This record gives sequence, C-alpha cells and structure tokens, in this order.
Amino acid sequence: MTTEATLPSTSASPTARQLWTRTRGIALALVVLIAGAVAIAVIRSDARHGELDPRSADPGGSRAVAELLADRGVDTRVVTTLDEAAAANGPDTTLLVAVPDLLTRGQQSRLHEAFAGSGGRTVLVAPGSASVERLAPGVTADPATSLDATLSPDCALPAARRAGPAETGGVRYTTTHLDADECYPSERLATLLRIPADRAGGDTVVLGAPDILVNDRLDEQGNASLALQLLGSRPHLVWYLPSLSDTSATATDEERGFFDLLPSGWLWGTLQLFIAAALAALWRARRLGPLVPERLPVAIRASETAEGRARLYRKADARDRAADALRSTTRTRLAPLVGVPVTQAHTPEALLPALSTRLHGDGHDPHTLLFGPPPGDDAALIALADRLDALEREVRRP
Repeated sequence: MTTEATLPSTSASPTARQLWTRTRGIALALVVLIAGAVAIAVIRSDARHGELDPRSADPGGSRAVAELLADRGVDTRVVTTLDEAAAANGPDTTLLVAVPDLLTRGQQSRLHEAFAGSGGRTVLVAPGSASVERLAPGVTADPATSLDATLSPDCALPAARRAGPAETGGVRYTTTHLDADECYPSERLATLLRIPADRAGGDTVVLGAPDILVNDRLDEQGNASLALQLLGSRPHLVWYLPSLSDTSATATDEERGFFDLLPSGWLWGTLQLFIAAALAALWRARRLGPLVPERLPVAIRASETAEGRARLYRKADARDRAADALRSTTRTRLAPLVGVPVTQAHTPEALLPALSTRLHGDGHDPHTLLFGPPPGDDAALIALADRLDALEREVRRP
C-alpha cells in the first residue's frame, strides 16, 4: 500500500496573515462606505418622514397650513390614489398635487384630463420639466433653479400682492399662455404661475418650491398668507400624496425603459463612482517615472533578495520572465567555463558549440534548456531550474 506525499507549500505562498495585511485597507474602506451609506439612508428617511403631509407635525409636514385653512372653513381631505383624486374634481374644489414627479406619464395625463374643465383649481408643487408639460401644457421648467429663496411678487396677481415677499425660490418656469400671471421672478423667470382655464372658470397654479407649505417655514416672510390664499379659494381642498401602492401606476402607464426606472441623479452618482475609482487607482498605482537607484543602508542576504524577487514573479504570474532570468544567469556562468566571452554568452551560435564539447551525452539538450520556450506551469518552471543546475554541475565536473 503506497501513499502520496503532500507537497509542502513554497516560501512564496502568502499566509493568511499576509493576505489580511494586504487587504485590510480595502476592507476597512468598504466597511466605512457601507456604514456611511446606512447612516445617510437613516437620516434621509427620518428627514423625509411626513414631508408635505397635512397630517404631519414634523418640520417638513404641512399640518400647520391645514389647521389654518380649517379655521377659515376649508376642509382638507388627503387622498393617495389617482382614482380618488380624479373623482374629487369640481368647481368648489382645490386639488393640490404634492409631488407631481412621482406620477407616471399615464397618471399625469389622466389627472390633467380630469381637472381641465372642472372649474376648480389645481396646485402643482415644484413639478419638474417632464411632469409640468403634461400637467400644465404650455409651461416649461428651466433646468437652472433659483439662487434666491425669498423673492418679491412683481406681478398683478392679488394673492401675491397681498402676501408680499415669500419663499418661492426653486424651479423656474416659462409659459406660452399670454394671460398667465407670472409672479416671484428670479432672473426674469417666474417661480409661481397662475394659468386661467380656457373654460369653466378654473385655473392651474404652478409653484416652484414647497417652502410656503411646510411647518417650519410657514411663519417666514409672506409664506402663510400666500399659502392660505392659493389653497383657500374653494371650500374643499383635496391633498393628493402620490403613493407607490397606487395600482393605476401600472394600469395606465405605457411601457417604460430601463433608464426611466432609475431615480433622478443617477448620472451624477455614476460619475462620482467613476471619479472615486480613478482616485483609488491612482492611490494604489505604482509610482510614475524611472526607478532611482540608491545605496541600501544595510546589507541584504542574497537568499532574501531571491525570495522577494520570486514572490513578485509569482504574484504577477510571470513564469516567462522567471525562466528568462534563470537561463540568462546560467548562460553567464557557463560562458567563461567553456571559453566563450561573456558578451557572447547569449548568442546560441557562439555558446552551444563550445558547450557541447564539455557534455558527456547523457540526454541534456542544451539548446532547449538555455534558449527554449517559457514553461507552461509552475511544475515545469521548477523542473527547468533543476535541469539548469544539473547542466552547470556537469560542465564544472572535471
């Protein structure tokens, strides 16, 4: 019964401690990134809890404006589905769409059709360029937002003139409606539009920022006055908070592409990842320029140098360069032994004929050993080193 001996690992094999030392910096960076992402997600989720919800008393909620409207006889009803919002149309109703950009294209078109001739008022809070064109045809959102939060009315709309300066600075709009009221301009572009309906006496109000509706900003400037006048012109207020659970999002919308499903800002996020990867690559890259030779402060044993060089070759999987180094060194040592100048040691025509006179014909092929192709695996490289040693010993044998 025979047993196979287990080959011991070579000195070039990295240990678990060495692997941990090499990778602990990257692992620590990943842990920090994950912890930061979790912390940001928690903070953002807490900050957005109840945002623009008339039932929420959080700083970003809108319970304060709902209470003030109730004192003036305006009842507020919260709806979360498109069907409920569309069924609430009427001349005595104001519909507020809290986050128009969350609606799909089909939902936006259906909502506009429901309120276009109802005679009521529709208030759109900070709609983007895609949603405002469907919810308020003839209105375009400018890509650049307002740099100032507080702006002056500078228009003839009675509600804006009575309110005075208010925090409407946000998305800026242009319109093709000649009879529209363009208020609170920022660099000649309005941040509040009131567009009268063609029939039935209704209108659409496009608001560039939600600040005048939130609890912690309601008592600033003329925010409360403007909010009460815009939302209290009818006895009924329907506050539409789009919900992800609304089935009309899939029932009425056309097929959407992959990029339509990505959240806004994904392009900038991807660019930041590429920049971070480039910086990490520069950080981990080898130094640029040629190596500068310098004298070592201490003497290093040849075995340590050879072992370190072997580790580098193994890490780079450079068997060809390792084999070239072994063959070149062997040729340099053999040349003086057979009477060939060192300058011609790497020329087969000069070295091989002189070398053949010192060999005893025991099966060595000097051409393949000294000038052959690179080995295909580590075992072949080790065998090559052994055969080169045997060849040198044979030449040195008297």
